[in-house]
Order: sequence, then C-alpha cells, then structure tokens
Amino acid sequence: MRIVVADDHMLLRAGLVELLGQVGFDVVGQAGNADDMLAIVRAERPDLVLLDIRMPPTHSLEGLVAAGVIRAQFGSAIGVILLSHYVETRYLDELLRDGADGVGYLLKDRIGQVSELADAIDRVGNGGSAIDPLVIQQLLGRPALADPLAMLTEREREVLAAMAEGRSNQSISNALHISEKTVESCTSRIFVKLGIDQTPEHHRRVKAVLAFLRASPA
Repeated sequence: MRIVVADDHMLLRAGLVELLGQVGFDVVGQAGNADDMLAIVRAERPDLVLLDIRMPPTHSLEGLVAAGVIRAQFGSAIGVILLSHYVETRYLDELLRDGADGVGYLLKDRIGQVSELADAIDRVGNGGSAIDPLVIQQLLGRPALADPLAMLTEREREVLAAMAEGRSNQSISNALHISEKTVESCTSRIFVKLGIDQTPEHHRRVKAVLAFLRASPA
C-alpha cells in the first residue's frame, strides 16, 4: 500500500515513516504542512494519507480541511487517517459527513502499537473505517443529545461501538467473546431499531456507525 505521511513534527514524522516501512508499507511522500501534502497527493495518487489534524501555519484545523479536500477530489479512492494528540470528538461529524468509507481517526499515543496501526491502515486503505477505541469509549460515556440509540440493549450498543471502530463481524466476535452468530443477530436488530433500510450490508453498517457517532454532543 502506498502512503503519504504529513506531520509538522519532524522526529515523529520520521519515526512514523520508519515504522511503516518496517511493516511493509511503501511511503511515497512526506510533508510538514497541508499544502505540501496536497501537492504530493495530487502527484503521487497514494492509496492512503496519514495526517495530523493540527498543522502549520495556525496549528488549528489545517489537517481536517486538507482531509476534506482529499475527500472532495478523490472520494474514497484515497483513504484518510487523521491523527490527534487528544480525543476531539467534535471533529468526527465533519470528517464523516460524506460517509465513513476510507476514513480513520487515531490517537498519536497509540500509533506505536504496530499491529493496531497496520490493521487500521489496511481497513481504511481498502475502503473501510477505523476509529480509535478510546474515542468510542468517550462517546459511550456521554449523554446523547437526541438519542436514536435508546432502544438498543447494552449488548447491541457494545456491538455497534465495535462496528464504529471498523471491526468485522469476526473481529467483534473475538473482542466481545460472543459467537459470530450472536454478532449477526445483534447487527440485524440494530438495523431494524435504527430504521436502516435494506441497502447493501456495508452501507447499512456505515449508516449505523454514523448514527452512533452523531448521537453524542461535540
């Protein structure tokens, strides 16, 4: 998989590039700001971009804006994983407004866990999603503004939270120590309770995840 890395912290960027190379990814470009990153993306057409939310010149939302540009120009053909030092759930709705295909949101202090990072890159690069489990935990702990999930049982909420991380049914089964058949039953009930119509399975999962993420306040 061909990857572009963008982060203004040179040492972190170099370490990330080295790490990605060690696990078999091909880093085709790196940048310290959003403008340079976008130029590289347009020239190289990578499979995925890893970029910091906060970059020069203002260190506010340059990365998020750049992610929006990539999504607008290339859709889910180029995966985007945003990196952040903090759990900032208020950015999720903006990031996911056009769908969760090819989108990830990870915390920087967890990207050193090589297997988890590689798994997230694989999922997002292949059109799936990857939301950091700590972000999901924070969303679960907050009261909803207008809770479309109130009808879900505790087990169904656990399954939906795992879906929001980008996990497959088998991965959810392993994580929650339940059978894959139970996962399938829970997902079916989730779709019914959330009023998600009979679209293809992948799109139903995306709609359910968006409902979950958007049910929490910024």
